[in-house]
Amino acid sequence: MKILPFKIPQSGDGAILLQTDNQPYFYDALHQHPEIQISCILQSSGTLFLGDYIDNFTPGDVFVIGSNIPHVFKNDPIYYAENSEVNAYMLTVFLSPTALGKEFLKLPESAGLAEFIRMSKQGIKVHGTAREILVEMLTEIQSQDGLDRMITFLNIIRIIINAEESQTLSSHMIDFDVNEREGHRLNAVIRFTLNEYHRPITLEEVAEITNLSAPAFCRFFKKRTRKSYVSFLNELRIGKACKLLLDKDLSISEICYNAGFKNISHFNRKFRAILGVTPSEYRKSHLI
Repeated sequence: MKILPFKIPQSGDGAILLQTDNQPYFYDALHQHPEIQISCILQSSGTLFLGDYIDNFTPGDVFVIGSNIPHVFKNDPIYYAENSEVNAYMLTVFLSPTALGKEFLKLPESAGLAEFIRMSKQGIKVHGTAREILVEMLTEIQSQDGLDRMITFLNIIRIIINAEESQTLSSHMIDFDVNEREGHRLNAVIRFTLNEYHRPITLEEVAEITNLSAPAFCRFFKKRTRKSYVSFLNELRIGKACKLLLDKDLSISEICYNAGFKNISHFNRKFRAILGVTPSEYRKSHLI
C-alpha cells in the first residue's frame, strides 16, 4: 500500500479530471496518487512538502506534481483556528499517465506530452508570465468539457513546457513507494515540526513520536526523504523566516529567534547556504 493513497474524485469519464478545493484548509496528510496534478492556489498560504522540497505557497502559485510523488499542501495555523474567517481555494487538473496509452505517447506529435510527463517526475513551479496565463487557463478549463477541455489542457502543457521561468522542485525523481505505516510516521513528523519549529528540537524528541530510537529514526527519515531531519528542520525554519522578512516592522534578530534559530550568525549562515543570499538581501529584493 502506498503512503496514504488518495483517490481523485471523478468529475466525469474522461482522461482529464477536475477538482475544486474551496474549504477552511486543504487536505493535510502527506499522500500520493498515480495522476499527474496541475494546481493553482487562488486563496490561502502555507507550506508545500513535495519529495524533498519544502517551501511556502501563496495565492497565484502554480505547481505540477508528478505521478506518485508524496506531497501535502499544509496551510498556515490560522486556517485551522476555530471560527477562522479565511478560506483555502485551489483549482486542479489531473491526468492519468496511462490514460493516453503508450502507443499514443510514442508518436512524434506527442513528444511534448512525453516531455511533460518526464518533467513532472520532480515537480515543477511555474513563474512569470506563464504562471499568469496558466491561472487563467486553469480557471477556464473548469467550465469546459469534451474537445474544448482537451484543447485547453494541451495548451496548458505547451505553456508549462515552454515556460521561460520555471523551477524544478524535488532534487531527484521519485522512484520509491512508502507503505502506510511509514506514511503515518512521516505525517506525524511533519505535523510535530510545523507546530514546534520555533523552539529547540532534539532528535530524541522527534524520534519518540515515531516509536523509533534516535539512530533508527535518522536512518528512516534519510531513506524516505533523501535528507537528514536537521536539514529538513533548517529548510522549514528558513521558509518561515522568509515569510517573516516580508514584515518590515520585524527586525532580523526577532525573525531569527521566531523562526527557531539560536543565534544570528547561525541563522545568516543557514539562510545563505539554502537561498544563496543573506536575510537582509532577501528582504531588500522582496520589499521593492
